[in-house]
Amino acid sequence: MSKAELIKKIEENRGSKVITYITSDRQGPVNARVAMDIIPIVSEQLRKIGTKVPKIDLFLYTAGGDTMVPWRLVSMIREYCDTFSVIVPYKAHSAGTMIALGADEIVMSDLSEISPIDPSTANVFNPSDPTNPQNKIPISVEDVISYFDLAKNKFGIKSDEDLTKIFNKFMESNPQIHPLALGNVNRTHNLIRLLAKRLLKSHKEPMKEDQIEKIVEAFTEKLYSHTYFIGRKEAKEELNVKSIVYADTTLSDLMSKLYSEYANEMELQKVVWNPENEIGMNASQNKKEYKVAFVESAELPKAYGLTMEFKRQQVMVPQQTLQGMIQVPQEQVVMRVVEQGWK
Repeated sequence: MSKAELIKKIEENRGSKVITYITSDRQGPVNARVAMDIIPIVSEQLRKIGTKVPKIDLFLYTAGGDTMVPWRLVSMIREYCDTFSVIVPYKAHSAGTMIALGADEIVMSDLSEISPIDPSTANVFNPSDPTNPQNKIPISVEDVISYFDLAKNKFGIKSDEDLTKIFNKFMESNPQIHPLALGNVNRTHNLIRLLAKRLLKSHKEPMKEDQIEKIVEAFTEKLYSHTYFIGRKEAKEELNVKSIVYADTTLSDLMSKLYSEYANEMELQKVVWNPENEIGMNASQNKKEYKVAFVESAELPKAYGLTMEFKRQQVMVPQQTLQGMIQVPQEQVVMRVVEQGWK
């Protein structure tokens, strides 16, 4: 069964119009993240739907991305429907979880998982990587909060004088942390909480303020690891996300089949990126096309494609010997992107 046929089957099952949004989480250069460039692409899909419909389902698979996208995306979709739902066939992590929190329904199977929404920040004020000074080390919002939580609540440091010493010690760490990097951490933490609250408040059925506050606190501060993945039972019963809907056997099967079609087309099963494998055995050069993101409906297929060129060539690699450093010729596969974009 084709992707378009499976999308229509889900629409029949759900009584909805379905738009898929899939991003590759492969290693190497052939991955994609939630990004603002999808807004005009999704807008085109919505205009294809036309007038306001009872229900729109966003079939979502992603490892995360730009945290500014969810509010813009959710608020735009809501203009075209009475009820907005997110179907999670497998992963909807980080920014994907934020999109899901903005939905009236989060449809999950036993395979589905969401995650905390505490981001890492990266800007010019972040500390340099000691192993590669050209790169900046991302700062996890939760790591900063946990450092001071450790001092105050675990070690019992309460006085302003002692907390100042703890703060100074943190700032003088190696590599040193610029004060503006911490300011960015605080601003990002406040922004994520604000956006999460706005997303939860956008629901068709209003939520109570204390319920919103508990959900936001859980997803931004109480799970302690960005790689803590949450299944439907925990999300609904322990984290109090009442918008979770359990997919029945028929829908779960359709979700799995449609995800598998995308996974095969995007080669998501290839978890290791190796240019040697991409160029092919005994080939001196090769050109290969990849699909790294999809925004599709039954009527309008759209994919972000990436065309890469691979070539074998000799490069000189420094090698230490008893006589000193010498240059040794070595064959390597070099690669470059020759074309990319939505089609």
